[in-house]
Amino acid sequence: MSAGPPRARARDLGLPFPGTPGPLNAITDVAGVEVGFCTLTDPGRGLRTGVTAILPRGHGPAPDPVRAGHFALNGNGEMTGTHWIDDHGSYLGPILVTNTHAVGAAHEGAVRWMLETYADHFRGAHAWAMPVVAETYDGVLNDITRLVVTPAHALAALRAARPGPVAEGSSGGGNGMIAYEFKAGTGTASRRTEAGGAWTIAALVQANHGLRPWLTVCGRPVGALMPEGRLIRRETGSIIVILATDAPLSPLALRAVAKRAAIGVGRAGTPGGHGSGDIFLAFSTAGAGGMAAPGEAMTTVRELSPDHLDPIYLAAVEAVDEAVVNAIVAGEDTPTVKPPGGVCRAIDTARLAALFA
Repeated sequence: MSAGPPRARARDLGLPFPGTPGPLNAITDVAGVEVGFCTLTDPGRGLRTGVTAILPRGHGPAPDPVRAGHFALNGNGEMTGTHWIDDHGSYLGPILVTNTHAVGAAHEGAVRWMLETYADHFRGAHAWAMPVVAETYDGVLNDITRLVVTPAHALAALRAARPGPVAEGSSGGGNGMIAYEFKAGTGTASRRTEAGGAWTIAALVQANHGLRPWLTVCGRPVGALMPEGRLIRRETGSIIVILATDAPLSPLALRAVAKRAAIGVGRAGTPGGHGSGDIFLAFSTAGAGGMAAPGEAMTTVRELSPDHLDPIYLAAVEAVDEAVVNAIVAGEDTPTVKPPGGVCRAIDTARLAALFA
């Protein structure tokens, strides 16, 4: 999924994040989860945007729901499909993350992908598609008013989804995003934990939030120590967090896990500003989404006891925190559209590493 040589990630710089990551330190450490991107860049036209696709159960031809829970720390943003997740506790289909004005196009692309992938399901029954599409605003680095994202771009991201390493920074929907006034975008991380069994919990973020003075990395006031190149004086960005796990969690527990994303995001310093859309979704690939088999009135669900959730919560917090920093570390200097002629700087990774040497 990643084009070009891999960049150094936060751990490669010697940043002392706690916890034990999975082999890829990515959301794809949760078996079955696949990620794809469609990245659209045309500097001459001021375009820098895209679509990120997450498939909780890969490209399987049969629709198979996952249990899920949702939480909004601050609601100045969009994530479709969450009303049903809140009421039903499970969810079917892909997850897309894009820019604010592309939600409709991405939603149509996701519906088309579901009709294509689950053709037998839609042919033989009264079925409907209700994908999750989330967004953050990329108008500083992208001429968002051009509406360049189309359903075809969403389809391209979905068809490109694969297991394996996940491209960070300016990939997919993260292409035009900024965090703590550094170039950022897509970031991911994972944790292994023991909680009544051995589990993986992992995060993918689209980081587009925060002010420079707030930025704290592993307890160090990095933003205060790197004040140069500021872009804004009031937070108007957002962050989307998608959490995946193979732990058999109830929808109520998954909503509680989604809430902990707020603590993970807060570790880097943001208070969740009034202008920010901080919206989080957690899902579990364990079991069959808690759904009864066709024709059956009862179902039996195996789920982790609430008494064992604390290690899951901690793993979620740690994964989200590291994913945000990975998004920032992957950034590159990028020209701004608003104001024209400016530059959104990448964080100086050598300087960052020196703070922890």
